Amino acid sequence: MKSKLFVILLAMFILAGFYSMAGAADIIKLGSLNDMTGATSDVGKDYALGIGEAIHYINDTGGINGKKIKLYQFDYGYRIPEALTKYNLFKRLKAVAVLGWGTGDTEALAPTVARDKMPYVSASYSGHLGNPGKTPYNLFFAPDYSTQARGLIQAWYDKVWKKHQDFGKRKPRLAFAYHVAVPFANASVPAGKDQAKILGFDVGPDQNVTLFAIDTKSQILGLKKFKPDVVYHSNTVMSVAATLRDAYALKLGADHLIQNWGFDENLVKIAGVAAEGAYGCAPWAFFGQDVKLMDKVMEYAKRYNPGVPAEKRTIHTLQAWASALGMAEAMRRADKAGDLTGEGILRKGFETMNNYEIGLGMSPVTYTATDHRPMSLVPVYKVKGGKFIKFTEVDLKKMYPDKWANKWIGW
Repeated sequence: MKSKLFVILLAMFILAGFYSMAGAADIIKLGSLNDMTGATSDVGKDYALGIGEAIHYINDTGGINGKKIKLYQFDYGYRIPEALTKYNLFKRLKAVAVLGWGTGDTEALAPTVARDKMPYVSASYSGHLGNPGKTPYNLFFAPDYSTQARGLIQAWYDKVWKKHQDFGKRKPRLAFAYHVAVPFANASVPAGKDQAKILGFDVGPDQNVTLFAIDTKSQILGLKKFKPDVVYHSNTVMSVAATLRDAYALKLGADHLIQNWGFDENLVKIAGVAAEGAYGCAPWAFFGQDVKLMDKVMEYAKRYNPGVPAEKRTIHTLQAWASALGMAEAMRRADKAGDLTGEGILRKGFETMNNYEIGLGMSPVTYTATDHRPMSLVPVYKVKGGKFIKFTEVDLKKMYPDKWANKWIGW
């Protein structure tokens, strides 16, 4: 019932935003695809709220050089065919750009948005999208999944394994737990395994944990045969929490590395003590932390969604704001240059960003015509006492300059 109420409130909020701008003279139309009811809605609902709130903030603070954004926001239920249908609707509505969501649909649409010259800022951080030679109109505001995997594994190796009593005596053992058939979940696994090879890990058999998993005992028992020192997780938070709970109950005895979508405030609430000691990538501030623009994030959350208490909000709100603010900045730059077209937004907007500071606790972003990976820094946090504590950060570009420049782009 609460979930249904959440979606209803969100729909009302979105429609209110549409109608409030009806008749405005200078309008810029922007499409948004979100998962509010599908396989990734455990993290998608909060992200969807953040998108709407951020667009209100942008419009309240001058919009795009005085022009207001009209947001067309739809729940596509994490269904690729529905995403394709809604994208065609955005084109008919004459949207100048799109805020997207999942890896499967984003990658499926990549050739189409390139042909249409439609800037597409997604919540998918698939490494495949970072190479403008192949996906020129796809952008995002986070370290890509492959960079996250490499950074997490590197951080654990440098800061944990090197202090282990078996360091220098044997290879560390690493296993991967993720939904094998889901593009988002498996996107970072090849890079993670490559990083493990670089550092000399033994890699065990993959464990297939679905995004809907609530019981992962069979997978944990499979892991126990391999005896991993550390497990890498790339699902969303509900199934990651279930895996951690069963690993704790069955005394797996391994550390855990978690990609950003599985590492949020709900992980601690759901997994409880089983989340203690887990490491994860958090490229943005957690909701309520003292960083630039957090006061606005909290103000707009309270103003437009008062029925969703602050303690229910998560880091995914900040993710959404990063996408929306980044898109808005690119449009401002293109509009100021007199070229608010798809190609103008890309060339005179995104690709002019050089160490651009958005705030929200995230690293500066840079895009060039030859590299759409916005950052190389992987911030790693650890759960300690039920709180997220900064553990370390890994800059892959500085650590592996040749591989970063010549091998890893688009991986």
